[in-house]
Amino acid sequence: MRIGAHVSTAGGLEKGIERAQAMGAETIQIFGAAPQSWRRSAYLPQDAAAFRARAAAADIWPIFIHAIYLVNLATSNPENLIKSQDALIADMVLSSAIGAKGLIFHIGSHRGLGYANVFGQIVDSVRRVLAETPEDTWLVMENSAGMGDSVGRKLGELAAVMKEVASPRLKVCFDTQHAFSAGYDVATAGGLAATVDEIEREVGLAHLVAIHANDSKCPLGGGVDRHENIGEGHIGRAGFEVIVAQPAFRDLPFLLEVPGFPKEGKKAEGPDKENVDRLKAIAAGVGWRAS
Repeated sequence: MRIGAHVSTAGGLEKGIERAQAMGAETIQIFGAAPQSWRRSAYLPQDAAAFRARAAAADIWPIFIHAIYLVNLATSNPENLIKSQDALIADMVLSSAIGAKGLIFHIGSHRGLGYANVFGQIVDSVRRVLAETPEDTWLVMENSAGMGDSVGRKLGELAAVMKEVASPRLKVCFDTQHAFSAGYDVATAGGLAATVDEIEREVGLAHLVAIHANDSKCPLGGGVDRHENIGEGHIGRAGFEVIVAQPAFRDLPFLLEVPGFPKEGKKAEGPDKENVDRLKAIAAGVGWRAS
């Protein structure tokens, strides 16, 4: 188990490695572009090469990119659908260039159209992205909290896309907060065991490649995407003791996407060393080292 976090690359790709080292992250996730804009960041081949070298020297791996928030493969807007596909393709190309394992993304929201009515469009979109990107990088679907008709609240929705696309490059990332909000009781041993059984039955544990380790401001089944710092939310420290002790997660990277703690009067700025240290301590406490 390697424990890390989403880190900012503001100022250049290599800055992400510096920030990861400062918080003790062993694995990272980054954005390939500003998350709330269609506009792409321009990276030269030497930028990608320098990032790869810096990450290797720092022993930070695996690395994932997270897609921008605007992506929606379930949209009824044809222009935004093409923009979404193009954004995923661009990030997949970048993923290959920097030596990342793949691109994690949310399928999006059907906004009342119904999952069945957008399923074919989602499948066609995923096929296009995979067809137009390097073979050495994964496209990784993330489960959702169920907010706003988002696709992926139930693991079976992701499984159906996987079955129809039938590509070994299509994988899954499991977000603990999203699952908890969607009604999966990952905070208890019995609830998590049932959830893992469903992952195996619907998705297949071999296709699970990352864990987004987030506590929840939302209660069980609340259906809202609201992350909390480790041990401060409804999952709690006891819940994360259960999560890190789950054998099915033993060899997966744990990536924090939590708000962080304010420091010296400054507002919190996302995942921080305290959260990384908390999760490492929990992992050590159940008998598993973080690296």
